[in-house]
Amino acid sequence: MIKLRNMGALLFPGQGSQIVGMGSEFFNNFKKVKKIFNEADEKLNFSISKLILNGPEDKLQLTQNTQPAILTVSYSIFRIMVDEFGFDLKQIKFFAGHSLGEYSALVCAESLNFLDALYLLNERGKAMQEAVPLGKGAMIAVLGVKIDEVKKLIQKSQNDSSGICEIANDNSEGQVIISGDSDNIKKFQIFLKDKKIKSIPLKVSAPFHCSLMKPAAERMSEKINNTNFIDPKFDIVSNVKALPENDAKNIKSLLIDQIFSTVKWRESIINISENGVSNFVEIGPGKVLTGMVKRTLSNAKSFSINSIADIKNLKNEFKK
Repeated sequence: MIKLRNMGALLFPGQGSQIVGMGSEFFNNFKKVKKIFNEADEKLNFSISKLILNGPEDKLQLTQNTQPAILTVSYSIFRIMVDEFGFDLKQIKFFAGHSLGEYSALVCAESLNFLDALYLLNERGKAMQEAVPLGKGAMIAVLGVKIDEVKKLIQKSQNDSSGICEIANDNSEGQVIISGDSDNIKKFQIFLKDKKIKSIPLKVSAPFHCSLMKPAAERMSEKINNTNFIDPKFDIVSNVKALPENDAKNIKSLLIDQIFSTVKWRESIINISENGVSNFVEIGPGKVLTGMVKRTLSNAKSFSINSIADIKNLKNEFKK
């Protein structure tokens, strides 16, 4: 049994962590994972498993495919950790997921059925992609500047503008993501360059987590409200509030708001830490969230789990 020495939180990644072949080691070694992948194929009426395991990459990168794909891999790894390696959930105080990862968290906390979550994420991906015409939106990462300063910079640069330039993700100390219409994002980048502040354009197909996504939230509202959610077995730290939530009705409302609201990830990690958690375990493809934890909390232990060796290493870590 994998038993943490101190209280822990489980973290689930969002878009950007996908890679062709993710989860393949688990698929090849566990019948349970093959079953989960097959169920996903049947639910979505196309082979999401082939896309995950073999690509092509351009199709996997489509938002409507990326979102259910990452959920499928994260949920598969979680099930193997718990069912095959005896990961002790009694040591876990919070579940949290970054953007679409919040759905993975809800599935693993038994608030939302896996197949229902697949459907919602596939529809969410379509709605978010179609909310803004291709090329009309953009996102950038602003580096080395704290969020309060970024807010002031946006205000100064957008004084005479009626367009959209908003904070999409407060990821970690010194990494803030900005989203909006292409013209205003370009204008903000030039403003930052004049101030000698580094920004990086992101390869995204739509401007996520800003008010341009409100049409997507409206489309998803009925679908989310018509889906059965129950109160989760663990507190889910909401992206919108950065606070624990365990009421199913409130969770639905927050998932709708999340589509066009700032992902308060840095604040979420700090709040989790201040509630007595010192171990953070990222379950799913990539190591993005582990890096964000390290940049935000100097004393926390963080682990990324996306291979069998990672699970064994975690087990050994807590035998010491």
